[in-house]
Amino acid sequence: MRNLGPTLREWRSTWQGTVLPKVPERIPAPRGLMMPIGYIVMQPPARADRPAKAHDRWLDRIPEVFATSVLTSGNPGPHDRSFEIATLRHYANLIPLAHDARKPMFELRAGDGALGGTQTAVRRCYSDFRDLAVKVRERLAFIDPTLRRS
Repeated sequence: MRNLGPTLREWRSTWQGTVLPKVPERIPAPRGLMMPIGYIVMQPPARADRPAKAHDRWLDRIPEVFATSVLTSGNPGPHDRSFEIATLRHYANLIPLAHDARKPMFELRAGDGALGGTQTAVRRCYSDFRDLAVKVRERLAFIDPTLRRS
């Protein structure tokens, strides 16, 4: 995130200062506000040789780094996770199947090799990504009210 924040600011500045002024008025172009709505945490694959506390220490640092490097705002409280959109499981067993089937992990079927317990992981993956999409839409609705559902 320490690299991402400055890169986003540079992209925004280039778009608004260099590209947007050259776009003819008759062509609709986005203003390029690039307002981050939050971050998603990916759980590491479960391993017996790596204690969960090490991962927790990284998680505890994310809110501060996100606020200072990406949002360029003041320090959040030590437990402020208001910009955390979701925590997703690491679906390591689904990734190669999805690559081979050339489809999203949550659309894998038995014919793609998703059998038994893997099919349970596919259903959980679908649910996780559906919930993530809903949360992203809710956050975007605060920025652009036209995205609210009727």
